[in-house]
Amino acid sequence: MGKKLGVLIHGAGWVSGQHLSAFRNNPHTEVVAVSSLPRANAERCAAAAGLDVPCLEDYEAALARPDVDIVALGTPQEFHASNTIAAARAGKHILIEKPAAQTPQELAAMRAAVRAAGVRTVVGFVLRWNPLFRRIKRLSSEGVFGTLYRVETDYQSYQGDWWGGYATGRTVAKGGSAMLVAGCHAVDALRWFAGAGEFEAADPVEVFAYSGGRRLGQTRQYSPLTFDWHEGEPLEYPGLEMLLVRFSNGVLGRVSVDFECIQPYAFPVRLFGDAGTVRDSRIFVPRQAREWQTLEDPGPESSDVRHHPFQGEIDHLVTCVLTGRESHCSLEDAAKTHAVLFAAQTCYRTGQPVTLGQE
Repeated sequence: MGKKLGVLIHGAGWVSGQHLSAFRNNPHTEVVAVSSLPRANAERCAAAAGLDVPCLEDYEAALARPDVDIVALGTPQEFHASNTIAAARAGKHILIEKPAAQTPQELAAMRAAVRAAGVRTVVGFVLRWNPLFRRIKRLSSEGVFGTLYRVETDYQSYQGDWWGGYATGRTVAKGGSAMLVAGCHAVDALRWFAGAGEFEAADPVEVFAYSGGRRLGQTRQYSPLTFDWHEGEPLEYPGLEMLLVRFSNGVLGRVSVDFECIQPYAFPVRLFGDAGTVRDSRIFVPRQAREWQTLEDPGPESSDVRHHPFQGEIDHLVTCVLTGRESHCSLEDAAKTHAVLFAAQTCYRTGQPVTLGQE
């Protein structure tokens, strides 16, 4: 085998640790540097992995290293746009954690930089590699459920200060909205399941949305770790969002994010076709059986990133880099997921459906 692709891990939190582990497990890559501000965070990240590589504070200096081919961005979401643009201009392929951008303007600038550089990208909608989701998607693409006409997904997880990112993620300035912080996984899954092909996500053409719930501005919060309530910093945005999405292929979708639900983490999925139905891990296909059948593949179990299939996501990115092909989860594709998130924000202001332009 020839020279391995060199990887820069930028960021030093939970997600970066998972990125680092997955790249080390890929036979075609090696982690050559870790960068973070302050440098002590990078040093802790490398030490936790037992990795002896340069740890840098200067991101631009890290990007200038000739042994870096791929950059994995695990920084807080408010830095994703500037980090991505800098990496693209340096000619590096990029793994971008979700959400890719905070605003449509940031997203447009990122896309322009990536297009000009011609680099490969994958945005961190890692549940596309979840075993249960992959099984459902494959069965759907084979026509087992017939032609789909309705898809529903939900992200249900009480978000509070038990989560390490809550201090910034709860704010409008750095978190943006419940959909941006975490519900974007459900929006992407909605697009993914609404697409006809095994590696195809549907194109959204219209969005209508409501926001609500009871937690906006409230200091009393629940802990799913200790199962009790305490005083803490409030959410600066609504904890509940519900969206209706119409797709270009005629499928209608409903998606929600709920940061207020008093229950364990859940990621419900419903697919309705003219030959069968999916309800989470159960399928009903009368041509095969006259009762519900259970799929044994593991589904999303927790909001903890350690449960996410990063290895599949990162192996896919490496294959795209080695073969020069575009990912089904590239920045260009992820822009359509983000367009739904941004359309919801417009709808809250105007109270009107938002039509999405086709590019």
